[in-house]
Amino acid sequence: MSNASAAVEVHEFKAEMKPLLHLIVHSLYTHPEVFLRELISNASDALNKLRFRLLTDTNILQPEADLAIRITVNPETREFAIEDSGIGMTREETIANIGAVAKSGTLEAIKAMREANQQIDSNLIGQFGVGFYSVFMVADHVTLETRSANPDSAGCRWESNGEGSFSVSDIEMPERGTRISFILKEEFKQFASASEIESIIKKYSNFVEFPVYLDGERINAQQALWQKRSSDISNEEAAEFYGFITGNHREPLGWTHISAEGAVECKALIFIPGEAPPVDYDWREKSMHLYANKILIQENSKELLPEYLRFVRGVADTPDLPLNVSRETVQSSPVMTRLRSILTGKILGILEDWAKNDAEKFMKFSKIFGAHIKLGINTDYANKERIVNLMRFESSLRSPGDLVSLREYAGRMKDEQKDVYYLSGDSRATLKKNPNLEYFLEKNIEVLLLSDPVDVFTVPYLGEYDNKHFVSADKADLKIEETSKSAENTNAITSLLSKMREILGDAVENVAESKRLTQSAATLVAGSSGLDPQMEKMMKLMDKTFTGSKKVLELNPNHKLIRNLAVLAEENPNDPLIELCARQLYEAQALTEGNQIQTADFAARMTEIMTRATER
Repeated sequence: MSNASAAVEVHEFKAEMKPLLHLIVHSLYTHPEVFLRELISNASDALNKLRFRLLTDTNILQPEADLAIRITVNPETREFAIEDSGIGMTREETIANIGAVAKSGTLEAIKAMREANQQIDSNLIGQFGVGFYSVFMVADHVTLETRSANPDSAGCRWESNGEGSFSVSDIEMPERGTRISFILKEEFKQFASASEIESIIKKYSNFVEFPVYLDGERINAQQALWQKRSSDISNEEAAEFYGFITGNHREPLGWTHISAEGAVECKALIFIPGEAPPVDYDWREKSMHLYANKILIQENSKELLPEYLRFVRGVADTPDLPLNVSRETVQSSPVMTRLRSILTGKILGILEDWAKNDAEKFMKFSKIFGAHIKLGINTDYANKERIVNLMRFESSLRSPGDLVSLREYAGRMKDEQKDVYYLSGDSRATLKKNPNLEYFLEKNIEVLLLSDPVDVFTVPYLGEYDNKHFVSADKADLKIEETSKSAENTNAITSLLSKMREILGDAVENVAESKRLTQSAATLVAGSSGLDPQMEKMMKLMDKTFTGSKKVLELNPNHKLIRNLAVLAEENPNDPLIELCARQLYEAQALTEGNQIQTADFAARMTEIMTRATER
């Protein structure tokens, strides 16, 4: 590559880049070797883009040139260079791609991890979209020379010290592709050792699809692992391959190999990740890699899997797609429909096997990705029954985190029980304190505790399970036994209910005697004419202005406060304390449900009640 150059232009990094580069350089020192993994990954991407373009366009610079990655090191001078014969970049592309962060929100995500005292995980650096910049961990100054594969392109040189700016100039460069060179910092001179580089390549990049040469010697295995027989793939190879395709070098929760023949021929490697993606990571925009005869067609083929399964990673390869396939053809191809069906069935089969034979692994999966599975209820009608049986929920009769299936729930139902009961709220701890649970706890009737936000979109849609209807435990018209109550002051209780209806007026649908309360004085439940409580919560999530229907305020006739108020209402129905208590009971329950109230009025009323209670 020639050093001849034209005038040099200096550009400032975009605003987010400066603090981000500082974070990368000073927060990833524990794993500086990742710079090589990221540079090889970028080179492989450039080669893949060129190979895909060659399927339909041979009018490129040097179409006959080998597709390869070449690394040279000099332990004496600490010089390091890596070059590829891939798609290359134009001057404009270089400024746009190397002067800005590849993924918006990256700086915020890394800052959030630091503020939460979490170590910034270098295993995720590629997923953050800042892989190239990791080179500044090991070098003070970096030079990138590139030429686009377009026949009329010109060479371009990019240089920077990774601080505030970078320079760009035109150069004479006969070959297409990209070359990155730098001198390693003294403290990282080990990366100028051929043996060290070879070790890192075999650790992170052994499955790159193109030859990787180190000082002229081929290093990587370069094998399409999914083309091997299942019995020939070791767990170690699978884990290594998972790290290569995802940039996440933690072990997956599980994997499987698929070899399907018939209407569509397919070989695939499927991985279930072992942890949730980063907070800024949109899993719906990612998916498996699609190959046709070992040539990458789409890196994230959204058509391969239904949205609710896109947390799955892996590769699928079929000879039944034409190599010159376009994105539009992929979307409309019947081959993709069959592939999608095969892969979906296999993934659900893995999960069903875990649920039956490896409860610990499936429980871990459910806690990480259970919400994703539940989303399939509304979209994957063909597999609805299978999805329902994979769903897990917290339960009033189990310890926290000990999730139950609907099949288990139905198997434990009492003979006289006709419905599946559930209660929804922000957390299990909050739900366990919900007054509407008291009856069920006393009667030892199991209630599903729906604390996962996605449940509001799934349970109402189910309607029933095993011919048993889903019923919210906070519905007013529950068909339950009446709890034991004192017959004492029945008339007074009736009078109190009437008085409180008069006081609360249109704020409630009704004030009624409760059959369900055993400990609490009062509770709010959904009225008979209102929406299902779960559906109301869903509507509030979708529309912040949605107010919901009026509720029924139920009073516990056995609670001392209610009995005292009943006596007071019988003796002095116009006592102001009755109205104070009526409004306070109602608003306290509304506040517990997360509804808006006039907090100033609530606080003033509370002070007045306490003042009266302490008068001597």
